[in-house]
Amino acid sequence: MCNVLIVSSSDKGRVMLSELCKSCSMTDIATVLSAGQARDLLINKSYDIIIINSPLSDESGKELALFVAENYCSGVLLLVKKDDADKVSALVQDAGVFVLHKPVNRYLFSQSIRLMHAYSKRIRGLHNKTIKLETKIEETQLINRAKCVLIQYLKMTESQAHRYIEKQAMDLRQPKRSIAESIIKTYEY
Repeated sequence: MCNVLIVSSSDKGRVMLSELCKSCSMTDIATVLSAGQARDLLINKSYDIIIINSPLSDESGKELALFVAENYCSGVLLLVKKDDADKVSALVQDAGVFVLHKPVNRYLFSQSIRLMHAYSKRIRGLHNKTIKLETKIEETQLINRAKCVLIQYLKMTESQAHRYIEKQAMDLRQPKRSIAESIIKTYEY
């Protein structure tokens, strides 16, 4: 299921965008009046798609779009005046913000929502892979540090230190990370 946050300072804009989202089979829709309220909401909940109807009461909307694109895994759709569309698009497209001009064409909006949903899924997948890889790198660095400690203090070779950590992990039925942390605590603190 796709959840949507609509940020629009006008009541008419919030209603119209909500109706357009519902016509695209989006049912989990939240609306706020300003960029500040959107930032407050984003602290506690993530959204697949964030639609910003610029200008907002507290900023132009471009700043919020860039903030969201850089800090969250959400697809960002920024609605701007037709005259400003090309200029704003040039400023935000490198961050992954999609720009549509107003008045909004229903078909184009529907296509954009589908695109934003797919984009959001892909970004979340890449984000999860990145977290896994960062965790693996951190674990490998910790184990290597523990090996260095064993080499330094117990005069083991690298292969002996590696085998020692693996054997301790098997014998104690603990992850190698825990064994490495224990070794480092024992000898370096």
